[in-house]
Amino acid sequence: MSKSYTEKNTTEKKVAPAVVTWRFVLVVVAIMLVFTGIGTRAAYIQVIEPDQLIKQGDNRTKRTRNTPAHRGLITDRHGEELAVSIPVRAIYADPKIVAQQNSLADTRRWSALAKVLNQNVTKLQEKVSNPKRRFVYLQRQVTPAMANYVEELDIPGVYLRNESRRYYPAGEVSAHVIGFTNVDDKGIEGIESLFNTHLTGKAAKRVIRRDGRGRQVELLREEKGEKAKDLQLTIDQRIQALAYKEIKKALTLYQARSASAIVVDVETAEVLALVNGPSYNPNNRSNVGSHRIRNRVVTDAFEPGSAVKPLAVLSALEFGTTEKDALIDTHPGWMRLGGSRVSDSRNYGEIDLRTIIQKSSNMGTSKLALSVPKEFLLDTYYNIGLMSETGMNMLGESNGIFHERNRWSDFELATLSFGYGLSVTTAQLARMYTTLANGGINQELSIIKNMDKAAGERVFSTENTQYVLELMESVTQKDGSGTKAAVPGYRVAGKTGTSRKAVAGGYGEEYVNIFAGVAPVSDPQLVVVVLVNEPAGDLYYAGDTAAPVFSKIMSGSLQILNVAPDAQNNNNVAQISALEDE
Repeated sequence: MSKSYTEKNTTEKKVAPAVVTWRFVLVVVAIMLVFTGIGTRAAYIQVIEPDQLIKQGDNRTKRTRNTPAHRGLITDRHGEELAVSIPVRAIYADPKIVAQQNSLADTRRWSALAKVLNQNVTKLQEKVSNPKRRFVYLQRQVTPAMANYVEELDIPGVYLRNESRRYYPAGEVSAHVIGFTNVDDKGIEGIESLFNTHLTGKAAKRVIRRDGRGRQVELLREEKGEKAKDLQLTIDQRIQALAYKEIKKALTLYQARSASAIVVDVETAEVLALVNGPSYNPNNRSNVGSHRIRNRVVTDAFEPGSAVKPLAVLSALEFGTTEKDALIDTHPGWMRLGGSRVSDSRNYGEIDLRTIIQKSSNMGTSKLALSVPKEFLLDTYYNIGLMSETGMNMLGESNGIFHERNRWSDFELATLSFGYGLSVTTAQLARMYTTLANGGINQELSIIKNMDKAAGERVFSTENTQYVLELMESVTQKDGSGTKAAVPGYRVAGKTGTSRKAVAGGYGEEYVNIFAGVAPVSDPQLVVVVLVNEPAGDLYYAGDTAAPVFSKIMSGSLQILNVAPDAQNNNNVAQISALEDE
């Protein structure tokens, strides 16, 4: 037994213990791999690609604070405000906070909120039901009373923020000039759209870092804002209101589809009034059709008819194919040109230039137009501004329609002389009459005060344009086609235009009525153009519809501007006073 124990003990001493087992090696390797991976990842994040963590950190602590810049004012030529920005509030929610605070469980408060916002409570709660979202508008541009009510509801996750809303004191009177902005205060119509960049300021920014409690701990960057610029128009709001009142009355009186008017200062070619009817309220555009928003003075083109007949006379005078005292033979009152007929309402026989304009003779203007070379006649239309933009550069402005041809028939030139075969806008017609009124100097119209524009260009002689004005004065006198356009105390030169509207295959039974004129003739100050589109009553000639509207707008505008009556009509001042009393 002693031997056995000795042998066993000897055997045990011969087996050397293992220093490192495979398990130990595995653990060491695993630990080394883990630390190597962590170190590599840390090096990658900290040295090679740190931006992601920085971005996540900034998302939690970095905030940008904007100081809002209100949109610039739009005023008329006298400083009267036509568009202003007023402070309002927006209601928004943070769906994540709503979920965390379980605020949807308070159905009474959400019902009250839905009621004041005039929304369905279920749909309102659906807007904030996704906790992954952090911001959602509930309603924009609410009144202070609504904002105060929402603040008192104190619903967790529902907040208020400051913003501004555009307000238009003149309402529908100046809507087509000013236009409007959308809910984000961006101009989308009229002057608001055309000069959106000019009217929009740059908000001041402060980039800060905040702690976990939302307190500012560091100012990282500060950017100064830029104040919005104001804009002054050439519009005289007194004349604008007068013109709109008369256009609105004309719509009802003549049962017209639409009506427009424009008033231009002769010396400066500045637009003093530009109105359309029907109009709309830019402060409340709900259920407003697009046809009401369209600025028809600059967008809608029409055949001007007899309103352009003075150009045939002017062209013949300028070229020298007729004299001031010339007689034009219109006998027998009609003629055929290439198989087509040109005629007057009756046979006027031999008539002078004054009678051609006064009686609106198609025969007379056709013969005068055909007496000059084609190129010279067409240049007359181009030079007076009928085939180009007016210079206002208003949104949607049309250049009119004029089909230039290599070959013109005599009939086409004849119809051009009495206003068919071309289409122009009301604004283009105003530019034409402004050129006649200021002695043959073609200027671009302008609607922005103190804005640089091209210098006027002389295109016709002062003598001939003044003579044509004197001829057009006969239109508003006895036996003229526009006697209802006369203004007591002032010499008025103008021209009626009654044209049929084109339809497929010819002309229909709907009319466009125009009266364009200048006053006073002795010292031209204003041009007024009135258009009545598709009158539906018993009166459908321009002398019965557009002419009386012209008279009221011109008379009121001259008095507003304190333009003295013509010297030879001073004895009519009492008559003017009597009209004012009425």
